[in-house]
Amino acid sequence: MPAELKNYKKLSELLLDKGVITPAQVEEISLKMVKSGESEESIIRSMRLFPEEDFLRYKAEFLKIPFVDLDEVGFSPEALSLVAQSVAEKYHLVPYRMDPKNKILEVAMANPLDLETIEFLEKKTGLRIKAVMALESKIDAFIQEKYEREKGITSEVSKALDERKADEAKIEEETTKAVTTEAPIAKIVNTILAYAVRSRASDVHIEPLEENVRVRYRIDGILQEKYVLPRNVLEAVVSRIKILANLKIDEKRIPQDGRFNINVDGNEVDLRVSTLPVSYGEKVVMRLLRKSSKVPSLPDLGLRGLALKNLIESIERPHGIIIVCGPTGSGKTTTLYSILDKVATPKVNVVTIEDPVEYQMKGVNQVQVNVQAGLTFASALRSFLRQDPNIMMVGEIRDTETAELAINASLTGHLVFSTLHTNDAAGAPPRMLDMGVEPFLLISALTCVVAQRVLRRLCPECRQFVEIDSETLGELKETLGPIYGMLEEKAKKEGKVLKLPKAVGCPKCNNTGYMGRIAIYEVMPITEKISKLIVEHAAASAIQRQAIEEGMLTMKQDGYVKVLEGITTVDEVLRVAQY
Repeated sequence: MPAELKNYKKLSELLLDKGVITPAQVEEISLKMVKSGESEESIIRSMRLFPEEDFLRYKAEFLKIPFVDLDEVGFSPEALSLVAQSVAEKYHLVPYRMDPKNKILEVAMANPLDLETIEFLEKKTGLRIKAVMALESKIDAFIQEKYEREKGITSEVSKALDERKADEAKIEEETTKAVTTEAPIAKIVNTILAYAVRSRASDVHIEPLEENVRVRYRIDGILQEKYVLPRNVLEAVVSRIKILANLKIDEKRIPQDGRFNINVDGNEVDLRVSTLPVSYGEKVVMRLLRKSSKVPSLPDLGLRGLALKNLIESIERPHGIIIVCGPTGSGKTTTLYSILDKVATPKVNVVTIEDPVEYQMKGVNQVQVNVQAGLTFASALRSFLRQDPNIMMVGEIRDTETAELAINASLTGHLVFSTLHTNDAAGAPPRMLDMGVEPFLLISALTCVVAQRVLRRLCPECRQFVEIDSETLGELKETLGPIYGMLEEKAKKEGKVLKLPKAVGCPKCNNTGYMGRIAIYEVMPITEKISKLIVEHAAASAIQRQAIEEGMLTMKQDGYVKVLEGITTVDEVLRVAQY
């Protein structure tokens, strides 16, 4: 019978069934209960068999009560305004979500079995309380953060709802424009954007759901829910953003794109706005591009050793084509900007065609794709050749025409950089051949292929190191091969032991355990043997084997090296490099 359907008489029975304690430990717990007269829960806690949060999850399952991790849920300002901070602090609870349709208020409590407090909340709010269990320390941290730091958005949402209730009549376009440029809607949008800048978010998603509006932030590549707004403010919030981005506020049937600038704490940020009609309204996604941020160097991105040496040698050649591979969001454009920053000197003419231009670079002539006007990657490449260029960057090779033009440009004495959507470096030559590029032209032009993924860095303030367990050790040794022995030998010489880094979480990293990002790479120079394989139309696997024989580290190997250096975790490497 599945564990979730069983009626456990004791908590220890559930823990045993889940395999987190042994029969001997169950017996030990029973003996201690008889001898001391203490409760089973207090004895299990005192034995410290697992972290407090894990224990609460098991306890919640035993009691058949939902458990929430407050670090991973967004909060509703509307819900928060229903319970005073003093009440929340006294009873260690926090109202984090509201269902106005069914009149339910979800409250995270340290003790969700406190029926007296639940009854008090129901009388005070006039809503049915759905109590869930959460870690007390996270409840207290949530109270401090939300009540103290989020007073602005909580009060503005309440004001916005009051205004909507006062005027339920349909608001025409001009009236909407007037309302959305004033407080409190403007303040709600400002708060959403300010948090995005301060939390280092790359994107903001405002998503209409059936019962509310979810606001999520992509921080270090992972989407995190932050706010849950009432449905009533959706139209006004979206209209406010459209006005800022100079979009049509009365056009809700088709997607629109725009951009605008904001200044938060002296940081100027450019926002690219995209709206999309979805089932329950219009979804808005805003990409944040920080103007003040400097282009990172190649070592800062995560390149080192032979990979860095091979890439720099290829960059320093006067001609040839260098391709950076990876899926969307893998940091390809950032790597290309770092390369351009290295090669763009007053002595060379650098031109780029991008879709879109993400960062303005000094000394580089950047062109943005405009398909409606006939400006495509291919048409721009033809024009570039009449601009006396030394170095060209093509945002992406998408078709045969662009591929052939890029190859021909590199063969006529130009250095060309571009990107391609393949899983690994070895997959790039076969993909180019599939596009119709002749093998003899490809091997003459292609000098180097880079593949990459982006993963999260561990927070230096709270990361911890633990002994490497046997299963992980086997995986590391199998993947790294002789490299593991070299790292172990190096650690011994320094009087250290190789350990496994672990994400913990602290206020500085928003309790995620991670802060910032780093890339993992594989850099494959096109050697004589690899050129021969390309001409023979060899499979990507054969090309990869040859590259590894010649010293190339795969992305997974590069990731595991960074794990043993304490930069990231095994989970992060497997999340992005396991394919």
